[in-house]
Amino acid sequence: MIHKLLTGPMGALVKLGEKIKEEVDREMYDIDHIQKQLVQLEMLMETEEITEEEYHAQEEELLQRYEVAKLREQRMFEDLKRRDGGG
Repeated sequence: MIHKLLTGPMGALVKLGEKIKEEVDREMYDIDHIQKQLVQLEMLMETEEITEEEYHAQEEELLQRYEVAKLREQRMFEDLKRRDGGG
């Protein structure tokens, strides 16, 4: 009984942390979201709200995230194919 009282809140905290991580990952690696950020970034540079250096630094980060997102998407697709017997 005491064990449940002590570990119950910890388990809930761990689950909450996992949910937060999932949501952050979803936003960080959402292809549509990244594409929108790239368009916004280009607009900021065109309107001279950021420098060309800032643009290139942020663009590099977004392109790296895009690449990771595409790889994750590909892995998910391959996993689904395998589970469905298509691979």
